[in-house]
Amino acid sequence: MEALEALLTRRSTRRFRPDAVEDEKLDLILRAAVQAPSGGNNQTSHFLVIRSKEIKDRLASMAEKAFAAMEPDENTYSSLRNAINASKRGGYVFHYNAPVLILVANRHDYSNNIADCACTLENMMIAANALDLGSCWVNQLKWLNEDADINAYLSSLGLKEGERVYGGVVIGYPDTEDGMPNRQPTPRKGNEITFAD
Repeated sequence: MEALEALLTRRSTRRFRPDAVEDEKLDLILRAAVQAPSGGNNQTSHFLVIRSKEIKDRLASMAEKAFAAMEPDENTYSSLRNAINASKRGGYVFHYNAPVLILVANRHDYSNNIADCACTLENMMIAANALDLGSCWVNQLKWLNEDADINAYLSSLGLKEGERVYGGVVIGYPDTEDGMPNRQPTPRKGNEITFAD
């Protein structure tokens, strides 16, 4: 698949088959991630690759507990509000049971942390599409990146002191009839373009 086609046809996947992602494909996705641009070419993003169902389930349980303790109001970002309300109902699984969860962390005191992580996440999602895999950006652990219990657990998995998670991506084979990602165009309702010639 050509690069522009992979970019233009990428759509979010939220239902996955349990099939493992081959090491060769995961390696290509991670190679795309580390090639992403970064401010000043600092290259300080840190990738926590999680394939263990036990670890993913524990993170989901911790996230559900943290969200369920929150009270949304009219100013709460809609996706965060949805996570809070789903957690209060119980059974909330932010990683959609995908076989791979990749969390992207960076230094907490680095002013380009979110931007650099965003570039790596986009590269991974485009690479996944090119490899006939589905993906979805997941922000739940970014919203909880000051939660002491979650950070302690992530530290036990390799998160370094002074780092915070600024985004994540889930990757796997879509639970579709043909196992392929949805690549149908979706209407654009924003992202205005203005030429200021």
